[in-house]
Amino acid sequence: MINLILFGPPGSGKGTQAAKLVEKYNLLHISTGDLFRYEMGNNTPLGLEAKSYIEKGQLVPDSVTIGMLKNKVDANPDVAGYIFDGFPRTINQAEALDNLLAEKDLAVDKLLSLKVEDEEIVKRILHRGKTSGRADDNDAEIIQNRINVYKQETSPVFDYYNKSGKSMLIEGMGDIDEIFGRLDAEVSAI
Repeated sequence: MINLILFGPPGSGKGTQAAKLVEKYNLLHISTGDLFRYEMGNNTPLGLEAKSYIEKGQLVPDSVTIGMLKNKVDANPDVAGYIFDGFPRTINQAEALDNLLAEKDLAVDKLLSLKVEDEEIVKRILHRGKTSGRADDNDAEIIQNRINVYKQETSPVFDYYNKSGKSMLIEGMGDIDEIFGRLDAEVSAI
């Protein structure tokens, strides 16, 4: 079983590359954004709990997010592995993910971080904003703020997994197939 964290700032190409990895390796792509939409859209107990925090403008506690992840993992025991996208965002979440996987005698194999220059990220997200319907994809200042938040709050997760030799920095510039080739080389070495 292969368990990956696909990492990188917003607009670095995680979703695009995750789809290609899923196709080649028969992995389950677990996006926290998708989990939240599913759980809230179906009014599950965890979805209702998450919604209560969001409606108050509060962050959803890690315990709720981990509960959603656990449900998704438990519902898909026969996959060849998992790609976690958008999670973990903090050291506490990384530790919680490690504990969740350890309960199943699994572990994160690699954290693959896509390295993309800020200017390219802004350009990509503004382009995506033409069709995404997301207001935050159409404002360069908001996009830059999202990049800064990622660097300050989320990038320490790279260091957390790097201590055990699991973090790999992958050049995220170039065309989609070139980037996939770099990721594929790391995954096939597991």
